[in-house]
Amino acid sequence: QLQLVESGGGLVQPGGSHTLSCTAPGFNLRLYVIGWFRQVPEKEREGISCSSIKDDFEYYNASVKGRFTISRDPVLNIVYLQMNNLQPEDTGIYYCAADQRPGCPVAMDHWGKGTTVTVAS
Repeated sequence: QLQLVESGGGLVQPGGSHTLSCTAPGFNLRLYVIGWFRQVPEKEREGISCSSIKDDFEYYNASVKGRFTISRDPVLNIVYLQMNNLQPEDTGIYYCAADQRPGCPVAMDHWGKGTTVTVAS
């Protein structure tokens, strides 16, 4: 059973940068579409970014485009979410998710437990 583990959450000052990591011990993440999602209280979970090696495809939510970057380290089998110029509205629980279907499905098959990012001064 694929288990995703997010790490890197924490407190960041507005305008700062932070990087989240997603790993899956024992599974090759290159075989999966990987997405990062964000959950804010009283709002629906939204897709932030998505990467598919097979389809050579990356997606960014308009709210983070130009500030966030998804990347992979195939050797370490880690997927990163580099977040720059963070703003208070970026605060939330960030989830890593994986799926083997094409594109970036919203309802991915596998989910991590999430890591919390708080942007505040």
